[in-house]
Amino acid sequence: MRQVLERALRLPRRSKCVLQLCTDALLLTGSFFMALVLQAESLAPIRQPQVWAVLAITLPVTLAVFFQLGLYRSLVRYMSLTTLRGVAIGTAVLTLVLALVSRGFGIGLSLSQLIIHALLVVVSVGGIRFFMRSLYRRILMQDKTRVIIYGAGTAGSQLVASLRQGTEFLPVAFVDDWRGMKGTTVEGIRVYNPSELPRLIEQTGAERILLAIPSTTRSRRRQILESLEPLNVVIQTVPAVEDVVSGRARLQDIRNVSVEDLLGRDPVPARQELLDANIRGKVVMVTGAGGSIGSELCRQIVRLRPSRLVLVEISEFALYSIEAELARIAQEVGLPRALISPLLCSVQNGTRLRDIMGTFGVQTVYHAAAYKHVPMVEYNVSAGVANNVFGTLETAQAAVAAKVDTFVLVSTDKAVRPTNVMGTTKRMAELICQALAASQDSTRFCMVRFGNVLGSSGSVIPVFRDQIAQGGPVTVTHPDITRYFMTIPEAAELVLQAGAMVKGGDVFALDMGEPVRIATLAQRMIKLSGFEVRSEDASSGDIDIVYTGLRPGEKLYEEVLVGKDSLPTGHPRILSEKEVHWEWPRLYAHLTALSEALQRHDIAQVRQLLLSAPTAYQPNGPICDLTWCQVQQSIAAQTGEASSVPAPRTVEARGFSLAQTPRSAGAEGSKEPSSSQDETTSEAPAWPGGRAIQSH
Repeated sequence: MRQVLERALRLPRRSKCVLQLCTDALLLTGSFFMALVLQAESLAPIRQPQVWAVLAITLPVTLAVFFQLGLYRSLVRYMSLTTLRGVAIGTAVLTLVLALVSRGFGIGLSLSQLIIHALLVVVSVGGIRFFMRSLYRRILMQDKTRVIIYGAGTAGSQLVASLRQGTEFLPVAFVDDWRGMKGTTVEGIRVYNPSELPRLIEQTGAERILLAIPSTTRSRRRQILESLEPLNVVIQTVPAVEDVVSGRARLQDIRNVSVEDLLGRDPVPARQELLDANIRGKVVMVTGAGGSIGSELCRQIVRLRPSRLVLVEISEFALYSIEAELARIAQEVGLPRALISPLLCSVQNGTRLRDIMGTFGVQTVYHAAAYKHVPMVEYNVSAGVANNVFGTLETAQAAVAAKVDTFVLVSTDKAVRPTNVMGTTKRMAELICQALAASQDSTRFCMVRFGNVLGSSGSVIPVFRDQIAQGGPVTVTHPDITRYFMTIPEAAELVLQAGAMVKGGDVFALDMGEPVRIATLAQRMIKLSGFEVRSEDASSGDIDIVYTGLRPGEKLYEEVLVGKDSLPTGHPRILSEKEVHWEWPRLYAHLTALSEALQRHDIAQVRQLLLSAPTAYQPNGPICDLTWCQVQQSIAAQTGEASSVPAPRTVEARGFSLAQTPRSAGAEGSKEPSSSQDETTSEAPAWPGGRAIQSH
């Protein structure tokens, strides 16, 4: 039977239509004579010539009506109730024609004969189609993956209809936690209570559970996922309702459970007046526009209809990609593409930044450009300091020179009591903005701190997902390491709102919710992928979790606020705190010394200067800058000293430059600059790759 059906399905479309026409002709003929015989209770009507004449006229008319109604254009395997409606309409027309023609030939069929005939036509012509559809699904779709659908509402019903037309999944049961649904049937499938899932999985052989609850809250979705973890089956879901409404996804698009489903929290409605304050009708500039946060800021800014959006990005490909995406969004909201200005520029190029801001009349700057990967900055200290510290300095000073209204620094939780260079450079960037905020009144500065964002570049989540797909092991740095997580759209939306609350020098911290234990996150991802975590004795389970140790500069717990007392703002998820900072003259002298140390590539002195600033920097290991360490090892080999790289305290006494020349006698970088130093007594030196530091 399977081979016959497969051969029939491979027939040309014209042959299939001819086959259906012949089948319907036979069924219509049989229904006609059956109606006459049942009424007369004999075969006598079949022998009358007038009866055959009536059939010869009505049969072509009926087939023509069926053809016009599209019965021969639809695929049998995808038949629906719409097909049955077409059969019913065609049968009604047939009954009317049959009554008129039979009366014309003088045989006048009775009302009961006409009704019996109509019922037989509907049952035979419609029934054969649904029988073939059922046979196709039962025989040819036995290889489908059996699935249970969680949620028997509208989304679940539509999902079943979509899956039945595909070749991948076979729905075998519904589960729904609403008591009124238990025991009912939806799309011919019985609805059960979620408590019966273990039994259902065993009885039906279901391999997956599909969540069809797109409109439920994130907190409720998280509760459901937690209840499904012990079942050891793959959990997948349909897109959220907002993605369906916005057109970013279709309800039929089945995807793996995302981290947003595992960790996401219910969003707080945005305050439109805060979103509009610094954006609508204004010229807005975003640095690092192609990055994870920068690109999401741009997406949301375009929808708020600025008068112009200036994209600053050093990566040509990233700039091309985000500009193309924003052009599509701009078209949707009716914003001319010409108002999106993509500019290739490094934030370390202060001259070009001033030209850009002055040329376009920038009013609001969101500074998201930064090197943010902790180990990479540990290995490349000079680049990290130059980009994160002096890149921020150049951008901020350009904003002041161009009289930008508002400057928002996108900061990080790693700037709080940092143990790594990346976090320390971001705290230095905050100090720059705080000092500039206090030294002038043309530009308002604020800093916004938040933790890890889900799905950003370098995020642990896609790494875990790839490792699980490859069968493991899943690597976690430490059993107790925790991190705060937030979705990229929520983080960007809160940054935009925080920027509207700025008074001058504010440090805002976003409420990140509860910290997440990374090992627990890995375990949940493994279980929701249908696998078991392998036990320590390797006697059971599918995937190992391997602990690799903390990476350079990494710490177990991240924080968002420095002080104990945070102040509420007008938004429930945005907190404010006044931080300790230096006035500009003192910070300027410190930056001058830092610039000189960078020019000499004196990483030991760079670390010392970072330690002496009010950053609360507490390095948890020796210097890891790869170039510096390599040269140190070369020096040790030449002098016969121990080859190990010195710890910070021993490095400080020697000093170092790439050219291996002694430090100049006048270098005072190792001493903390005095706050009384006159910043105008001499020309400020240029930091590597940039111009002279400006005094204010």
